[in-house]
Amino acid sequence: MIQASEADESVVVRRTTFALLFVITMAASLWLAVLALAPGGFGILASAVLVLFAVTLPWMVAGFWNAVIGFLIMRSAADPVAAVFPAAARVRGDEPVTASTAILLCIRNELPKRIIRNLEPMLAGLDVSGYAPGFHLYVLSDTDNTEVAAAEEAHFSELELRWRDRVAITYRRRAVNTGYKAGNIRDFCERWGGRHELAVTLDADSFMTADAILRLVRIMQADPRLGILQGLVIGLPSTGLFARIFQFGMRLGMRSYTIGSAWWQADCGPYWGHNAVLRLAPFIAHCELPVLSGPDARTRHILSHDQIEAALMRAAGYHVRVVPQEDLGWEENPPTLLEFMRRDLRWCQGNMQYWRFLFLPRLSPVSRYQLVLAILMFIGSPAWIGLLVLATIALVTCDSPASLIRADAGSALLVWVLIMWFSPKIASAIDLLLRPDLRRAFGGAARFIVNFAIETVYSILLCPVLWISHTIFLVGLLFRREIGWIGQVRDGHAVPFGLALASLWPQTLIGCAALALVGATQPAALPYVAVLAGGPALAVPFAMMTAWSSLGRLAMRIGIGRLPEETATPKALLSLSLPAIQSVVRPVVPGSV
Repeated sequence: MIQASEADESVVVRRTTFALLFVITMAASLWLAVLALAPGGFGILASAVLVLFAVTLPWMVAGFWNAVIGFLIMRSAADPVAAVFPAAARVRGDEPVTASTAILLCIRNELPKRIIRNLEPMLAGLDVSGYAPGFHLYVLSDTDNTEVAAAEEAHFSELELRWRDRVAITYRRRAVNTGYKAGNIRDFCERWGGRHELAVTLDADSFMTADAILRLVRIMQADPRLGILQGLVIGLPSTGLFARIFQFGMRLGMRSYTIGSAWWQADCGPYWGHNAVLRLAPFIAHCELPVLSGPDARTRHILSHDQIEAALMRAAGYHVRVVPQEDLGWEENPPTLLEFMRRDLRWCQGNMQYWRFLFLPRLSPVSRYQLVLAILMFIGSPAWIGLLVLATIALVTCDSPASLIRADAGSALLVWVLIMWFSPKIASAIDLLLRPDLRRAFGGAARFIVNFAIETVYSILLCPVLWISHTIFLVGLLFRREIGWIGQVRDGHAVPFGLALASLWPQTLIGCAALALVGATQPAALPYVAVLAGGPALAVPFAMMTAWSSLGRLAMRIGIGRLPEETATPKALLSLSLPAIQSVVRPVVPGSV
């Protein structure tokens, strides 16, 4: 095992700077909230509002400073990746690839043809590179649907035959998915882990080029202290309106946020569970996840395994790094709001399991911070909904809003919250608009600005809908209502009114009730309440309309949610035959097969 080394002086300074900025911003935001609430005094209601607001703050404050730092690096550094991860920039790309590397594809009840579509360009690229003998693809199935399992057996047997003597392929299906995805990978480690030095982790919706994999492997070879190397993951061009707008916003937010966080997290970076490279020996030795036991004596396994594994790897003395570069891997995003919510609730349950690990020995302070922030990401949801409920009660029972809140401080607080909320996207948008090449890649300045405005409205509608979903689910967790590891519907499909209403009636009820009560008693306050209540009130039509295929096709034609891959398509993506790319003939970016 590599012994843990002290962080160098520059990293200590960076982390101290971030911590001071975080604490000062938290204190200043709370002071502004106290100032805003002063007219009504600090009885039970106002005090509860202040406590709930404090719970929502950490995620926003961290995002704000990550975005600011990321923006400054993007504007001042010729190579932002080199600025936050110098070792990655020193890898030229022509070094021999000598490490034996397993490629792990974890699947559960997925369509084999879709998965093979994403795999074959990668396999072809490895073959062309001449390094294919050093790689071995393992398809690790947890499928429990008999029809899908039969299709897997047939399709992956054919795949193995097609690539025989070029790239080694092994297909394995477990009868029981003990431990979910982490258990799936642990089973690989016990069977075959000793044969390989490194492992590339892929999800069923992942797409990585051979060039991306070779780059990450070369970086791992160059630094034996690296335990996990995470590539930045971006969305594949989609035909659905919901996914198109979401992945546009995700693309913006991830740019500044990841660069900024990499600057101060350094060797204690993130792991998102896929599109990454693991060093197998320390992973096998130090990253096995414990089985959790509940109050009813049932065994429970960790759903969100990735951040725990990153924390354990760092505790063992190995580095965890992210390469904030946008051509290292893609993923498919859920096509509808309801599918997005299903995935989100699995993350919610998984993150709530992290509290058990906060006081593990030898964890880095940054790892503990990451686990706390992951918990607060979802604990913040009931806090936001609590703020909506308390604000509605206060407005309905008061003589006038002026008796509750100072207009100047209240307005300043609202603007400040919105700035923090959208800061990662704002930072990336400003940087992008200042770069002619990036403006063109996103379809030009005018189209980009329109898309930015659409995505902002979309986020204001979407987030409170998710917050109510999280709140209901967290209450259910208290009564042992849990979610398992289930397959996802990845193809676009309609969301009928009955299904939308059955799934989103709590959001509709809460949103409409808040707007109706405030509108009847304090109509002047409606615009403020609508920030939290508007999305839930419109949840049903929002879910239905963003799933309409006609709106998705229109969005593709006029460039709503346009990504750079749709403006100039990387050669590797052409082989996927994505409808969003095929719909319009565009210039092709040269690259690997």
